[in-house]
Amino acid sequence: MLDKPERLSRKDLELARQRRLEAMNLQAIEGNPLDAEDIAMFEMFEREGWSHERCLAYILDRSSDASKT
Repeated sequence: MLDKPERLSRKDLELARQRRLEAMNLQAIEGNPLDAEDIAMFEMFEREGWSHERCLAYILDRSSDASKT
């Protein structure tokens, strides 16, 4: 892992936020809304300015941990 992970620019963060809100709306329309834990995770990514690569690594790590139980 990098010592100083890349952070998204404000513009990129706003675009990521817009995509998240659109995706959340589509998930709700399809009857599969995100739960509060998922929403909080994506909001954390935005708040911390994580790069897409760091977000993906975090999600994959969590899913790997969950599959071990």
